[in-house]
Amino acid sequence: MGDILVGTCSWTDPALVRSGWYPRGQRDAEKRLRYYAERFPVVEVDSTYYGLPSERNSHLWVERTPDAFTFDVKAFSLLTGHPTARSALPEGLPADPRDPEVLDEVWARFAAGIEPLRHAGRLGSVLFQFPPWLRPGERAEEFLARTARRTRSWPVAVEFRHPAWWRGEQAEATRALLAGHGMAAVGVDMNQSLPSALPPATPLTTGRLSVVRFHGRSTEWGRGSKEDRFRYEYSEDELADWVPRLRALADRAEHVHVLFNNCCADAAVRAAEAMTRLLGSSAVTARPGGPEVRIG
Repeated sequence: MGDILVGTCSWTDPALVRSGWYPRGQRDAEKRLRYYAERFPVVEVDSTYYGLPSERNSHLWVERTPDAFTFDVKAFSLLTGHPTARSALPEGLPADPRDPEVLDEVWARFAAGIEPLRHAGRLGSVLFQFPPWLRPGERAEEFLARTARRTRSWPVAVEFRHPAWWRGEQAEATRALLAGHGMAAVGVDMNQSLPSALPPATPLTTGRLSVVRFHGRSTEWGRGSKEDRFRYEYSEDELADWVPRLRALADRAEHVHVLFNNCCADAAVRAAEAMTRLLGSSAVTARPGGPEVRIG
């Protein structure tokens, strides 16, 4: 059976910091990460979607976490086709983000920023979360092929936001498309009553990695504030329903990353703690300063 690593989609979210989950005296940047890494074996870095990662920060993240701790890094917005503020781009480049020179430089700086994680063997995946307007079709497949060429040596995970990718006959075509590029498919948990809901599919597209992200089941998904969209507390029954599916993925993949994105106060870390407990000996945790160990 492969490893199941459970964590959250941020350790720096302001709502988490304000929640009191971090004890007094553990709230500066270094101590927060050390505290988090003593409790979970994996985290998703979401700040790299909003601003390019820096080599310095990546070096610090490696230094401040145990040897087996894993970072999944979210791809910068421009690389996934999302709108990108000019202020988020490197200085001295043309003002138009669509300029090829801008794109080439952003790719180069993103690659340099995550290289310390990759060199240290700590890069679990680079998450490409594509926008909801990226529908299945020729243009989308061309975009994915260009992304694959740029990321040839990276471990890549792909989350589509348009539900058509995983519905009906398209689902098998999507699975084959990602498998052909060596990219891991990302399954999601979210409110299924919404028209924009992605089905809770867990396709396996590479034997190396499978990723499942839990967005919460808020009815405000796709509208309202960030807090409205992600405010949700999972019950143990809801989490328990996923346990057999996660174990089945681990039977076929070397690594399964289970990441909670219901980032309102401490809801994500509490859900991650509960899921780790429910998985029992199937889950892996990191021993501070030492090798990862199975629990249960």
